[in-house]
Parts: sequence; C-alpha cells; structure tokens
Amino acid sequence: MTVKKTLDKLNQTWTWTCAIALVALLLLPDAALAESVVSQGEFVANNVWMMLCTGLVFIMHLGFAMLESGMTRSKNTVNILFKNTFILTAGVLCYALVGFNLMYPGEWNGVLGFAGFGLEALATADNTAAYADGGYSYYTDFLFQAMFAATAATIVSGAVAERIRLPSFMLFATLFVGLVYPVAGSWKWGGGFLDALGFYDFAGSTLVHSVGGWAALVAVLLLGPRLGKYTKERMMPIPGSSMPLATLGVFLLWLGWFGFNGGSVLSADPALTSYTLVTTTIAAAAGASAAMASSWGLAGKPDLSMSLNGILAGLVGITAGADTVSLSGALLIGLVSGVLVVASVLLFDRIRLDDPVGAIPVHLVCGIWGTLAVGLFSQNPEHRFLTQLLGVVCYGVASAGLAFAILLPLKWTLGLRVSEAEELEGLDLAEHGSHAYDFGAQRAAPAGQP
Repeated sequence: MTVKKTLDKLNQTWTWTCAIALVALLLLPDAALAESVVSQGEFVANNVWMMLCTGLVFIMHLGFAMLESGMTRSKNTVNILFKNTFILTAGVLCYALVGFNLMYPGEWNGVLGFAGFGLEALATADNTAAYADGGYSYYTDFLFQAMFAATAATIVSGAVAERIRLPSFMLFATLFVGLVYPVAGSWKWGGGFLDALGFYDFAGSTLVHSVGGWAALVAVLLLGPRLGKYTKERMMPIPGSSMPLATLGVFLLWLGWFGFNGGSVLSADPALTSYTLVTTTIAAAAGASAAMASSWGLAGKPDLSMSLNGILAGLVGITAGADTVSLSGALLIGLVSGVLVVASVLLFDRIRLDDPVGAIPVHLVCGIWGTLAVGLFSQNPEHRFLTQLLGVVCYGVASAGLAFAILLPLKWTLGLRVSEAEELEGLDLAEHGSHAYDFGAQRAAPAGQP
C-alpha cells in the first residue's frame, strides 16, 4: 500500500506538472509579447497615426504638382501634371515589385541585398503587433515608405521642367524609384553599412531630398538651360504662370511634412511626435523669415518665390534631425537654410544652371546642410559631424553616378531634350496635344458650326 500510495502521489504530481506546463506554454507567448510590444489598443493607435501620416505624405505629391505648375509657364502645365501623376502611380508599383525588398532586404551584406519580388516575398509580412514592435503593420510600412520613394523622383521633375522629353523622363523615373532610391535608402534605413557606422538621417534630408537633388543636378547639366533663359550679357527671368498655385503648393507641402517627419517617429509616441512637429514648424518659419529678409535686402523688394522656397528650405534642413536637435538648434538650422537657398539660387543663375522651381537649391543644398547640422546640433553625442559628412559624400557619389548612368544612355538613344520648335510651342501641345487653360482664344469650329 505504501508503494501504491507513493505511485499515486507521483502520478498526481506528474499530472499537475503537465497541466501547469501546458498552461505555461499557452501563456508564455503572450507574456513574452507583452514585454516586447505594446498593447493591442496602443498598436491600433500607432497604426492609425502612421496611416494618417501616409495620407499626409501623399498630399505632398499634390503640393509638388501645384508648385511646379505655378512656377512654370502655362504652356507646359499639362506636361507637369502628367509627370507628377506618372511618378506617383508608377512609383508605387515599382516600389511594390522590387523597391521595398531592395530597401529592406533583411539579412544581407550591408551594401546590396534583395528579399524577393513582390510585397509577400518576405516571411515577415506580419500585420500584428509583433511587427515593428507594435509601431505599425507590414502593409502600413510599405505604403508609408512608397510615398517617400516617389518623392525623390518628383524633385527631379521640377528641375527639368519645360524641356525634357516625356518618354525619357518616364523611363528615368521608373528606374530611379524602383532601383536607385531603394538601394541608397537601404544603406541607412535598411540597416546597411552607413547605419552601422553611425550615420543619422531621421526622415530623409539626404536619403530622400539629397538623393533626388543629386539626380536633378545631373539631369540639368545634361539638358542645359531653357531657350532664352541666358544671354551673353545677363540672365533673363522667366516668370511662372501662377503664384497663387505655387503658394498653394508650398502650403500643401508644409502640411504634408507633418506626416513626413511626424510619421518618421514610426509610432504615435506622444512626446516625440509632438516635439518633432514643433522643431519642423520652427525650422520652416525660420527658413521663410531668413529667405524673406535676405532676398529683400539683396533685391530691394520682397520676393514671394524666394520666401516660399525659404519655407521648403527650412523643412528640408530640419528633416535629418527633427527628433534630436534642440529648439534653438531647429531655429538656427531653419535660418541658415533660408539664407542658403537664396544664395544658391543666385549662384546657380550666375553659373547658368537653369532650375525653374529651385529644386536643387532647396533639396540638394539644404539637404546637405541639414544632414551636416545633425553633427553640429544633435543632443545625442553619438551623432558626429565627420560621420555625417561621410554619409553625404557616399550618397552624393552614388546618387549622381547612378543618375548619370541612366540619363546619359537615354540622351544617346531616346534623346533627353525636346526640339527647339517643341519647346517654343510648349510641351502641352507638342507632347500631349492639349492645353491646361482656356484663355478665351478663338478656335476653329467644326464645319457647319458658327
């Protein structure tokens, strides 16, 4: 009996042990998740914020379209709007097919990697709180990043306006968004070699704006200036068609930047998100103020286009360090950006580099400045100036080199520039057979009609 009782007790103990182990196995995963990610409610709030930010960045493409249309002549408006429409639609598809998995390849060598074609190539296509520590879902991640990718090519669109051949630009934009931007972005945001070295770019002063700016610079150099822009003696101003449209575009871009920088927090963290939006706004206002003052002082009259570009200059400048610089640092970054954009617009005109919307001064010059400014004003001691400079050089060489490798063959084959007659006529009629505005001019009526 003693042996039997002992066996019974052992059996009961074993049974309870198994039961406890089974319960533990069922509960431990939840416990582990609770330690590593947020609650379901916080996950939903984070994801909703990120989707809202995606919508705000989407609005930036409308802002670019309005800005470019307003700063160029009315005879090229349809062409401008068509390019902006194409960039967004083709850019999203290219980024879904290859770009996203080039930019975030997972395990790789830090320079070039690829996780496979399509959005579901990754085994981590997870839409639960286990993805990205509960900051957002896999598909929200893709949508947010796709908006950024298309922005880089849109920067080029404004710089080459009024003289580039549409088929050549479409092919360039497809390759740039699908291949060049994702590879460059992977070096920092995908955990590549620059990230390992400590290079920092919060929301893309370099990864988005300078990458697009370098490509724009190469394209402008290969294209040459618009007809009549420069004579032997002087620079001839070519006024845009609508300053109200340009102003609307800039304010839409400013609105979109709340998603651009606010979403780059990668969650709805109340303190960091609100702080980021404050530094972003201060830099934008400071950039506008500095551009107003410096252009007014130089020209003797206030210049609206310079003031608008000052807003954008401040926004681009703060984008690299919006989460890590002090408020006084944000102010100084914006002020310097505003002065830089005015000085670089004047310098580029002096060296006959024709950029109708000021895309290169805003996105390239101020993108470089903003990236370097992280090494000067960041409150994080790990952000060093020389590391930031190394990142700027690496991205400059890669972006300009790859843009040249795409554009030069296009110039030799399809051709980059429209004919002189087409440029004088306007690209709306020459390439689209239509016009954007009806100014009341008499048009030939069909036979039998008055």
